[in-house]
Amino acid sequence: MHELSLAEAIASIAEEHAGGRRVAKVEVKIGHLRQVVPTALIFAFELVTQGTPIEGAELEIKDVPARVACRSCKADSRLAELPFACPSCGSVDVEVRAGDELFVEALELVESSPSPRGYQTIERT
Repeated sequence: MHELSLAEAIASIAEEHAGGRRVAKVEVKIGHLRQVVPTALIFAFELVTQGTPIEGAELEIKDVPARVACRSCKADSRLAELPFACPSCGSVDVEVRAGDELFVEALELVESSPSPRGYQTIERT
């Protein structure tokens, strides 16, 4: 189950950037081609964050659809399934443009001093 190692890496990144502050939410972008099972990743994240400043944080997963650019007909297409073939012309001479991402996009931190919302979003890229 590679979701456990992914959850450990996500938690490590969040904990490092939080600098000891409590984390309310961790937003991650995961490409469709990474073949991550969201429910398994959320379960693993809850498991590895127990007893850390990230415990109880929501893991928000944003799915990035797979997209390819065809070198033959120049079409830019979204792929729903394998194999990698251009939906327009059927060519397999394609370049992956999206769908292999996996990164922490943002953290929502609980501020130590009161604020109107009580949260601060940082690390948005």
